[in-house]
Amino acid sequence: MGFHSFESPYDWSRIDPYRRRAEQCPGGLVDLSVGSPVDPVPRSVREALAAAADVGQARGYPKTAGDGPLRQAVADWFCRCRGVDLDALGADLVPTVGSKEAVALMASLLHLGPGDRVVQPRVSYPTYAIGTQLAGAQVTTVDDPADTDSWVDLPGVRAIWINSPGNPSGRVIDRAGLAKIVQAARSIGATVLSDECYALLDWSGSAQASPCILESQVCGGDASGILCLYSMSKQSNMAGYRAALVAGDAQLVKAMTAYRKQVGLIVPGPVQGAMRAALEDGEAVTAQRNVYARRLHALTEALGAYGYDAVMPQGGLYIWAQARSGDCWADMAELSRLGILASPGEFYGAGRYLRFSSTITDEQLDLALGRLRSAA
Repeated sequence: MGFHSFESPYDWSRIDPYRRRAEQCPGGLVDLSVGSPVDPVPRSVREALAAAADVGQARGYPKTAGDGPLRQAVADWFCRCRGVDLDALGADLVPTVGSKEAVALMASLLHLGPGDRVVQPRVSYPTYAIGTQLAGAQVTTVDDPADTDSWVDLPGVRAIWINSPGNPSGRVIDRAGLAKIVQAARSIGATVLSDECYALLDWSGSAQASPCILESQVCGGDASGILCLYSMSKQSNMAGYRAALVAGDAQLVKAMTAYRKQVGLIVPGPVQGAMRAALEDGEAVTAQRNVYARRLHALTEALGAYGYDAVMPQGGLYIWAQARSGDCWADMAELSRLGILASPGEFYGAGRYLRFSSTITDEQLDLALGRLRSAA
């Protein structure tokens, strides 16, 4: 049957006019639009990639399910950083070629299609909806998936997307909210899809990581009906490596792994070595976390001085603020005259908001802060 058609406002060419105007500003463009890391890849990761460039899985075909050392590193990371024992849950895992393909193909790999419904947050990463549409299933948006009454009785619900910390809002769902989602999904035989790519960038409290959907107190010690996604892109500046993973319900993961093997969705061997190093290098992750915290605090202050209702997010890399004019595109035009490019909230389902990314160099940050404060 092939892929179905999809619709999405997520088209970066739409911001090109604002980009061109911002580039004309003295000092050039400050790009706060895309969450693409700019800081160095940790040395441990680069060294691991080089060491794996001419051994084992580099010369031959790599293992779709991940080689033994990577699988052990993932299990150890879940235990150390997320408080999750994958073995005790009966969970399995598979590396993915970045998190975006995992998101976009998820509904198809779950065999969803016409007549099936996938619930997602109304304000969210656009690829959740695109992936559902590609499978031919129906997208249903709700203000808050933790408000399970808003979706549990709808006909045909087969999966629920959640994202904590969220993109773009930065919202963190607490353990009680996660447990409520799991309980409701299980009551109707639906799968919980938890995108936790920003998990180690939690600013909401003393913990450095947000709650995990696979924690025993959330899932009841059982991974059934749950899939958790994680990525190296944000924690280790490895977006270009296309290095991510899915862990959870062993039956679902095994079935997905079989399909991935047949269509060649396999993380290259050297990248598997780099992923292992990234998961093991907690010191580098903490250092990068501190960089993002500093940038976010500075941006929040400067955007507030300029007139935005900017607050430090609960988690993630972005400041999500209501447009001063009430329309994201009008604000995009105003900011472009300052040489600043933001991301329009319409891309994420909220045309009255803008998203500002902290994935900029310190030099670019200083330019942005100066321009916002001088125009305040």
